[in-house]
Amino acid sequence: MDFRSRRRFLQLTGIAGAGFLNGCRLLSKNNINAQVVVVGGGFAGATAAKYIRLLDANIKVILIEPKAQYITCPGSNWLFADLLKIENLTVNYQALSQQYGITVICDAVARIDCEQKRLLLENQQSLAYDRLVLAPGIDFRWDTLEGYDQATAQVFPHAWQAGPQTLQLQQQMQAMRNGDVALICVPAEPYRCPPGPYERASMMAYWLQQHKPKSKLLILDAKTGFSKQKLFEAGWAKSFGYGTSNSIIEWHSLADNPLQHLDVKTKTLSTYFGDKIQAQVLNIIPPQQAGSIARQTGLTDASGWCPVNPLTSQSRIQEHIHIIGDAANYAPIPKSAFAANSEAKTCAMTVVSLLNQQPLPDAHWLNTCYSLITPQYGISVAGVYKLNAEHTIEAVKGAGGLSSLKDPESSRLEAAYAQSVYQTLLKDSFS
Repeated sequence: MDFRSRRRFLQLTGIAGAGFLNGCRLLSKNNINAQVVVVGGGFAGATAAKYIRLLDANIKVILIEPKAQYITCPGSNWLFADLLKIENLTVNYQALSQQYGITVICDAVARIDCEQKRLLLENQQSLAYDRLVLAPGIDFRWDTLEGYDQATAQVFPHAWQAGPQTLQLQQQMQAMRNGDVALICVPAEPYRCPPGPYERASMMAYWLQQHKPKSKLLILDAKTGFSKQKLFEAGWAKSFGYGTSNSIIEWHSLADNPLQHLDVKTKTLSTYFGDKIQAQVLNIIPPQQAGSIARQTGLTDASGWCPVNPLTSQSRIQEHIHIIGDAANYAPIPKSAFAANSEAKTCAMTVVSLLNQQPLPDAHWLNTCYSLITPQYGISVAGVYKLNAEHTIEAVKGAGGLSSLKDPESSRLEAAYAQSVYQTLLKDSFS
């Protein structure tokens, strides 16, 4: 996809919310008295709550989220290059409450009673629902690397849920001596934001290049390849000397020699075949699974993720529960904020249709993932998805695509688009 086509794609996705709404306002014909509870206030949950209210103001919507403010993971890698502050990533739920009449409860869910269609909050409040939209995000698996657990992650932060750990990792990087080594451990898929670790590496390398040019950044990858690999490697070669002896970034696949053990005292990682890798800064990103409330409620399968009917976003285990965002299995759609926003809109249409006893809309989804290699060098991948005849999700051939490697102008434009798309996504989800 060349940058002119990419610009057109962005125009379409930027107005997707408006077009979606114009085509669906007529869904609400009955004066129903229904209550929808949305659990999770990230991009998926916030978008679903907003669009259900926009589609049918007769439906009462309650959003449950334990944090009064949400720090977005998209954009958080940019902190490592000093491109913004964490305050720039922080949003609240005032607009959802004041503009759309959504009841926002700052609490966590203790238990879901699927039979009674009720949930119990940690403050002991009990809420009934006609439909439950679950967007619990991710949790981590702490059983895959000996020596690395939830407590150790406070010392060697994963920073895969934006907030204090992001700042901690940034401070550790900035405290490195010139010539020290930092490393990023990348898990096997699926995990939140497939290009995310490599954008993080890019942003850290950019900062090191400016301030500690003798330092190295190692990527230890559990996979044999990664999202947008050719685009990243071309950008690294141009910006950081990747592929030469002077490269700031080194990428190593450990698919055939996986990490086995972390020695906390010496900051040393050991592999299956006994290799030892030491660094001064360790960013270990654990393998992931659906958020704990989904697992506790029995909504996950052996994969650790929630199986859903993609046409309706309904759980394949509990029909009155819809699951969206990172916790759900919408493969081949990646686990990105943009995809979560798209899944939420399709879910909102379905929920309103079901409650109004109207025909279900067609299901389709959009995704685009932007990554910065430097502040002036951006890359992206975009995709459009639909249901096929087997009722599984497939990419629409000829739609979307990757950044161009041939057009030198496109990387500069992609960097600008990355920031524009982030701001548009924030507004569409939280404002």
